[in-house]
Amino acid sequence: MIKGLNEMLNQDFDIHINNQDLLDEAFTQASYVNEHRDQNLKFYERLEFLGDAVLQLIVSAYIFKRYPKMPQGRLTRLRAAMVNEKSFSTFARECHFNQYIRLGRGEEKAGARDRDSLLCDIFESFVGALYLDQGQAAVEKFVEQVIFPKLDEGMFAEFFDHKTELQELAQVDGPVDIDYELIDEFGPDNDRSFKVNVSIGGKVFGVGVGHSKKAAEQRAAQQALTHFNTEGDNLV
Repeated sequence: MIKGLNEMLNQDFDIHINNQDLLDEAFTQASYVNEHRDQNLKFYERLEFLGDAVLQLIVSAYIFKRYPKMPQGRLTRLRAAMVNEKSFSTFARECHFNQYIRLGRGEEKAGARDRDSLLCDIFESFVGALYLDQGQAAVEKFVEQVIFPKLDEGMFAEFFDHKTELQELAQVDGPVDIDYELIDEFGPDNDRSFKVNVSIGGKVFGVGVGHSKKAAEQRAAQQALTHFNTEGDNLV
C-alpha cells in the first residue's frame, strides 16, 4: 500500500478504492518492480493503455454534448488539446500524483518524478484503475472535478485562434462586419487590463478581458463561439 495515497483520494476527490492492488499498480513504474522482484509487483503500463481509451471516450462525449453546434474539425482539435501529455501531466501535478509514484532509485535520482511523460502515464493509469474498480460513472465524476472546469478557466485557449474561427463561422454565408471595441481599461500601469467586446453585424456576441488588447479580443471571440456552440444561435 502506498502511504498517504488513499487518504488523499478520499479527502480531495471523495474516491474510495476497493481494489488496493489496482491502485498500487497504477502508481508503480517498471524500475521499482525491477528492484523488488521478490514482491511480484505489477507496473502501470497496461492500466495506462486502458485509461487513455476511457479518457478519450469521456472527453469526446462531454464536448460533443456541451457544444452541439461545433463542427467535427473543431471538436477534434479541442479533444487533442485536452487529451495529451501536456494537459495530463498538468492535471497529475495538480492532483499531487507525483508525490505517490513508486520509482526505482536510478529513476528517482534522474528526476523522473517530475517528468511530463511519466506524469501523463500515471494520470492515465490511475483512470484505468478507477474504471476497473468502480466503472465509468466514477471516472466521469473525477474528470468533472479535474478536467472539465479548465474549459471555463481558459486553459485550452492557446490551442485555438478564436478570432479566425469566429470570422470563418460568421462569414460562412458571405461577408459580414466583425468589430472589436475597447470598452474599458483598468488597473495600475504595470498591470493594465483591457475589456473588449465583439459585435457581428452590429450585435454584441462576446466580451473579453485580458492584460493586452489582443488577449481581450481572443477571449471576446471565444465567448462568442461558446455562445454559438452551446446556444445554437445564429451569429448573423
